[in-house]
Amino acid sequence: MTGALSEDADSFGLVTDLYHPDAAYVAWRLGRLGVTTFDMYTRRAPGGGSFILVAGLETAIEFVRNFRYRDRDLRYLSQVRDYDPAFLDFLGNLRFSGDVHAMPEGSIAFPNEPLVRVTAPFPEALLVEAGVLQAINAASWVATKAARMTIAARGRRVAEFALRRAAAPFIVARSAYIGGCSSTSFVAAAERYRLSATGTIPHALVQLFPDEREAFIAVAETFSRYTVLIDTYDIGAAMETVVEIAHDVQERLGHLLAAVRLDSGDLETGSRFVRGVLDREGLGATRILVSGDLDEESIDALVQSGAPVDAFGVGTSLGTTPGSRIDGQAGGLGGVYKAVHYDDGTTGGGRPLVKLSADKGTLPGRKEVFRLGHYQRDVIQLVDEPRPEGGLRLLRPVIKCGAVVAGSTPPLAEIWEFAQNNLRDLPEPFRALAPASPYPVVLSQALTDLHDRVVSERRAGFSARSGDE
Repeated sequence: MTGALSEDADSFGLVTDLYHPDAAYVAWRLGRLGVTTFDMYTRRAPGGGSFILVAGLETAIEFVRNFRYRDRDLRYLSQVRDYDPAFLDFLGNLRFSGDVHAMPEGSIAFPNEPLVRVTAPFPEALLVEAGVLQAINAASWVATKAARMTIAARGRRVAEFALRRAAAPFIVARSAYIGGCSSTSFVAAAERYRLSATGTIPHALVQLFPDEREAFIAVAETFSRYTVLIDTYDIGAAMETVVEIAHDVQERLGHLLAAVRLDSGDLETGSRFVRGVLDREGLGATRILVSGDLDEESIDALVQSGAPVDAFGVGTSLGTTPGSRIDGQAGGLGGVYKAVHYDDGTTGGGRPLVKLSADKGTLPGRKEVFRLGHYQRDVIQLVDEPRPEGGLRLLRPVIKCGAVVAGSTPPLAEIWEFAQNNLRDLPEPFRALAPASPYPVVLSQALTDLHDRVVSERRAGFSARSGDE
């Protein structure tokens, strides 16, 4: 698995919320096993931005393809609930037999657009909900945050340092790479995904020696290209020592001071001071790396100030999900998985499903998403409507009749290239950290009419029952 949905690749049957097998049991008892379509989408983009960079599909596909219950899973469920043994036999034989359509990893999506469409018999489609949501939500959030950081960095490198605080470090490393991070500090992820592994030195190594001079000499003599951390004690004194050692070791051994790292304090003022010292002492090629609770807004502020920073190391804001300083929203993608169509074969074409919650209503029907022009607008429409002229279909088949469609899980390098091309093509107004206006996503007239009709019918039904009472 590319993600962390389960320690055991055979135990996916328990990677659900308890209400999933409970709901499947109710449907099984009453014979409500018709083909159901679910849409997975998010109502807003991370950090107050306009876009979502889609990631995590490979994990979602593996989860759906391998979803099954082992005997020990069924024994556990029998202890949790007094399920009919015949239902447990039903679960034991359950395999996903339906279809999944999804936006490929690296796609640019926008709020309220289906990122994934799942169509399968109700128990199958329902039971994979949590795994699909976890895979897409976690990875897309990190990929989008990383993309926003690299946009804010304006060509400067962003390195991912999230391992020590990440809840799912492999997901973070992979998704941050898709979003544009140039390297990871997580060695196992670098090995697994063939990423560039980078790092500097910790404060502990500096503290290990009697003084910074001995520490810096030890590092400089050990590596042909080395980086030192200069804020353990005093930046001014550290830079005097760094410069002296850099010249000496380059003369004696040919080793080069590749970079210095600042991890605390006023990073703008500190970087200007360091740059001045390096340039004055003939070390203009030495880069300045800064770190310390950075996110896209703080990176943007440093770049806007003209701070002479060459690269940024980012950890907590990629590995965890803090709220945005722009709008205070809670972290995480917040993707949802909603039933939109049900067909038990008794009504021609089935029936659309809708949820009427005041601020969480849903759009009924099986849908497609098309992009018109060069990000002119996106159209959400019903699957049986004709393609809009010149429209690019964004949802692609990735699982058909339970089998993975060839080409649905391309190599990570191809996903990275696709993502970076898409981010470069995204118009500047929609790349902004705080866009002035949202990207235009419109509903087709047929979808609008269907929604209005279904809502009207539902409300009429409520009124009729109320009158009966």
